[in-house]
Amino acid sequence: MKTIYKTDNGVLSQMFIYEPDVWVHLISPTMDELMEVAGHYDIDISDLRAALDEEESSRVQMEDGYTLILVDIPCEEMRNEQRAYTTIPLGILLVGDAIITVCSEDTVILNYFYNNRMRGFSTKKKIRFVYQILLRTTNLYQSLLRVIDKKRSEIEKRIGTETTEDKDLITLHELETNLVYFATSLSANKIVLERLTRYERIKQYTEDKDLLDDVIVENRQALEMTNIYRDIIHGARELVSTIINNRLNNVMKFLTSITLVMAIPTIISGLYGMNVSDAWMPLSNTPHGFLIICVLTGAICILALLVLKKRKML
Repeated sequence: MKTIYKTDNGVLSQMFIYEPDVWVHLISPTMDELMEVAGHYDIDISDLRAALDEEESSRVQMEDGYTLILVDIPCEEMRNEQRAYTTIPLGILLVGDAIITVCSEDTVILNYFYNNRMRGFSTKKKIRFVYQILLRTTNLYQSLLRVIDKKRSEIEKRIGTETTEDKDLITLHELETNLVYFATSLSANKIVLERLTRYERIKQYTEDKDLLDDVIVENRQALEMTNIYRDIIHGARELVSTIINNRLNNVMKFLTSITLVMAIPTIISGLYGMNVSDAWMPLSNTPHGFLIICVLTGAICILALLVLKKRKML
């Protein structure tokens, strides 16, 4: 889908023709739309399609007449039947009189702009627009990191209680996977931001440089948060795994002890059930012999239970 926007006196309007100082927004575009935009702005179509490849890495690429900026942005997806997070490329192309964004999905980062929620947003100030997109990206990273940490806290509250389940271990693994994606993307975006500090193709005002500094600081903070949360979640996952294994060991120990105690009457009854002479079986001809044997068997079982309990086997 292709949409063209332009701001005039702070008001964002949708356009239907290519004009100077417009924002061309492409969401999962068709080949015809890509060829149309590439032909109009004299752009290599492979640079437009770069943002549609999930394997593309973040970079700044300067060509004759335009500049390509690729960054990784966070997005939601369903993984193992639950909501998870990953990253996808966002392409930003700066041409002479326009800015072009290309993404495979309709992201909330750009929704913020064409819904008129960004103060001081103007399609005429292209480099500032780029920095505002990058700032929204880092803010979204931080917001999702807090969501991930909240999920981790909820699981930690259940650690050690009877409500701790195997699915908590799976959830922690998914959260750790999300953080791996975030750390990789934030590190790649950091390189792009460092490259933009030396970007001189388009004039940058003092406000633009200050905004870029804010983006760099926020990206560094998001990367630090990611590393910290990843270490915490890794420790929590190991703790949950240890607790579940320990709980299983306790169950197996209890069942082994019960099996041992139950084997005592089984052995005694088996001996008395053998087809041998009564003369060799103690208490076989004694009055109330069956009751005496049952009492002795019960006493031996109780003694075994006491021994096992003293040794913390029960």
